[in-house]
Amino acid sequence: MTVKTVFVQRADEKNPRSSEGDFVRLPNGRILFAYSRFHGGSHDHSPSDIAGLFSDDNGKSFTPPQTLITAGEHHTENIMSVSLVTLKNGDAGIFYLVKQPDGTNDYVMRRTKDGITFSEAKSCIPKTSSQSYYVINNGRILRASTGRLIIPAALHRNSDYNLTRFDGRALVVFFYSDDDGDTWHEAPGMIFPPHAARTQTGLQEPGIIELPSGALYAYARTDLYCQYESISVDNLNSWSPAQPSPFSSPASPLSIRQNPFTGEYFAVWNPIPNYFGREIAPRTAGRTPLAMARSQNGHDFSALFVLESDSTKGFCYPSLFFPDANTLLLSYCFGGEEDDGFLNCLKIVRISI
Repeated sequence: MTVKTVFVQRADEKNPRSSEGDFVRLPNGRILFAYSRFHGGSHDHSPSDIAGLFSDDNGKSFTPPQTLITAGEHHTENIMSVSLVTLKNGDAGIFYLVKQPDGTNDYVMRRTKDGITFSEAKSCIPKTSSQSYYVINNGRILRASTGRLIIPAALHRNSDYNLTRFDGRALVVFFYSDDDGDTWHEAPGMIFPPHAARTQTGLQEPGIIELPSGALYAYARTDLYCQYESISVDNLNSWSPAQPSPFSSPASPLSIRQNPFTGEYFAVWNPIPNYFGREIAPRTAGRTPLAMARSQNGHDFSALFVLESDSTKGFCYPSLFFPDANTLLLSYCFGGEEDDGFLNCLKIVRISI
């Protein structure tokens, strides 16, 4: 495999953080990459809008960034964590978190043909669901072979909505739509964190893929030295007990995506090398190296291919997109002490596979 950097956005005074995003191909053939662009701070609750850039040459180059959606459209200061998916009519669906000053949040979907104009936002969290705090990562929407859209979400119990009684130990819930995003429902099946007395994270920042058998495979980061995994064989109605997966990692997200042209699965994450006695550089959270592996069945993965190995920086929140059978576009956050953190800079690489 060969890796070529095609876009880098460093942190600066105007935009102290440019971070997690996702890709989609628009009806006109352009590739849109949308991401969270912060101003006025780099914390997860700092003011943030959705920015984007376009490629007209299959990801070999991108236009300069531009603002796509502002938080002010939602009468708040922070919108972030973009996921993109192709809808049945060819339009793109853009999903993102909307955070309110009172500590509540929502997850919304909008439609676009050109990546510039967008439909009205529609909430993907039914009113009958728990009004606790949800975390949904970038690049997380799955379209199953049935056509169903599935959103994996970490639910953090938050009894008074102002984060003073926020429970960091997340459990995993799922929202789904069988009409291409017009209506949304909460699935009956949940995944509960094991060893609740031994973990401060529970099951955070979950992802989901469909295996060749049609079973659904979910994964989530933990503080138990690895990603935990669970399987549903009854279409989100129930899940196997969460258990350790083969993916060692700090409390940092894993992302698995299937190449739609070949059926092969690719995983990108931070494996833990020589964990005991390991020295962790400041402002990295141990999120290095960044590695990739591939699999024919979505479960048995190859040896690692190291993408980034600088121990003074962290690399995280990857998103994967396949513009053709032999090419992977990969985005991720990066940074170190000189960047004031591992979330603040953004990179896109083009990988020949």
